Amino acid sequence: MRNDKQGPFLPVLLLALAVVGWSGFQATQLLIERSSLYEAISAQETQMVQSATLRQKLQSLAGRVAKLAKGGNANATLIVEELRKRGITLSDQPAGGAPQD
Repeated sequence: MRNDKQGPFLPVLLLALAVVGWSGFQATQLLIERSSLYEAISAQETQMVQSATLRQKLQSLAGRVAKLAKGGNANATLIVEELRKRGITLSDQPAGGAPQD
């Protein structure tokens, strides 16, 4: 007489292998995405440095224009007034001063 009843070993083993395989696949995908993210961040580093340099130069220029306007320069005063009409205010503080909008 043959026993056709199987134990739960084979289905549980297959389920465990599937869970381990899926977890391994997900971990691999996350590592690939993390390395891609690091590459994207490092590729943007140059642009960030250039952006900070440009912002610093623009703040310096704006400070000099504001200083000229305070000193009575008509052209600088005209520039400051036109910028003020557009909602941009200039400060004659050095570039390392308070952040401006």
